[in-house]
Amino acid sequence: MNVTKKNNSIEKVPTFIEGFESISKGGLPKNRLTLISGTPGSGKTIFSAQFLASGIMENGESGVFVTFEESPEDIKTNMRNFGWMIERWEEENKWSFVDASPKLEDQYIINGNYDLGGFITRVKSKINNINANRLVIDSLGFIIDKYPNKNIIRNELLRLKKELRKFGVTTILTAERYEQNSRASRHSLEEFLSDNVIILRNTSSKEQRRRTIEILKFRGSGHEKGAHSFTIRENKGIVVISFLTSQRKLSLSTTRKTIGITKLDEMMGGGVFGSSIILISGETGIGKSIFSLMFLNGGLQNGEKVLMISFEEKRERIIFRSQKFGFKLKEMEKASKLKLVCLYPEVKGIEEHIVDLRKIIDSFNPDRVVIDSISALERIADKKIYQESIINFFLLLRNKNITGLFTSTSPTFMSKKDVIERHISTLTDVIIIMRYVEHYGKIKRGLSIVKMRDSIHSKSIFEFEINDKGIEIKSPFKNITGILEGKVHLNK
Repeated sequence: MNVTKKNNSIEKVPTFIEGFESISKGGLPKNRLTLISGTPGSGKTIFSAQFLASGIMENGESGVFVTFEESPEDIKTNMRNFGWMIERWEEENKWSFVDASPKLEDQYIINGNYDLGGFITRVKSKINNINANRLVIDSLGFIIDKYPNKNIIRNELLRLKKELRKFGVTTILTAERYEQNSRASRHSLEEFLSDNVIILRNTSSKEQRRRTIEILKFRGSGHEKGAHSFTIRENKGIVVISFLTSQRKLSLSTTRKTIGITKLDEMMGGGVFGSSIILISGETGIGKSIFSLMFLNGGLQNGEKVLMISFEEKRERIIFRSQKFGFKLKEMEKASKLKLVCLYPEVKGIEEHIVDLRKIIDSFNPDRVVIDSISALERIADKKIYQESIINFFLLLRNKNITGLFTSTSPTFMSKKDVIERHISTLTDVIIIMRYVEHYGKIKRGLSIVKMRDSIHSKSIFEFEINDKGIEIKSPFKNITGILEGKVHLNK
């Protein structure tokens, strides 16, 4: 059996739920009871069923599912959408139900002595019959509601916990909570029953639902703190969006790559370092999307695989524009050197988009990624969720040594300091600002490298033009100040 143990801490059993092993540092504590608490619809039953299903599919471990609220038939029907063949596993003695749903008259629960002995015996029998390693009890709230004497039920539940430890199974117990932000379950089970508590939440943010998972405590075992976003995917189940690379420091490559504009490469001392995270910030219409195409084409001409994600323009528009500059994107797509994906940000939550992008990157394995623009994602999430999601994606690219370019639309008047702080400068390696400049009655365009990690670069603000070759950088502006602040002054 696959079990994780680190630094003499408690052994953990992997859940095989994507992303959960990262935040739990290995899975659920082995042969212990873990309480999963959440309001209705937060994903408790799905997490529990996935724990059993993944154990069967990935580790060959059988499991028992005790249900007090839904019938086994309803559970099998509801979980079929995730690709879990529970009926077949039942036939193979890999999955077994204990049906304690309300339609049955469970005399062993409501007898006069308030004794869970019959229930414990029934669960033990099922575990022994299929040699189960994993157990789910969903949920004990129904039992507690049947007991008029809460002191007796507390003792009986502690007895259950002790017996489960003897069975040698890793157990999930679900419980209801009244409020999303409360840390206590409806019956305060975690106060006396469980050493391990996980909270699932399903809240609303900018007209989108946001699901989070938080490990409140793993007694005697380490875990990541705070709430982490997760999604529920068809044919997969729960996917936790964890900060996969936050535990190790990743350095830039020492190899330089072209940014796609020869003059700008010279301004950067020979191009950008491989695996750099590049932010292009500028006003609407300044040329950010064209810059993205220049970067994309530079990678293709260098023999690299490039993935472009557009949240603002249709595929036909991108292809049409690229043809004006002589870029052969269709041919590169046919040669499997380029993948162009156009998405509408509002069709799903930002966490869903991040999971989709991860999947695309894993399958295409690009050397460069272009996203135009991350401002579109900012529209569908509050500031905290947006920043967490962008950080997560930055870390993903770093982990895979991918060079990434992101465009962002900034307000007309925004200082260099505001731009840098708005986009979490500690994770971006290169920041380039593009600005309109009013110069003797004409509107010109200016460009400046305001940050480039570990490299000498030009500090001047250069004029640039957009022509049939794309972006062409001219000479630096002279005798002008305040361009980046949006307050231009001519110095005589």
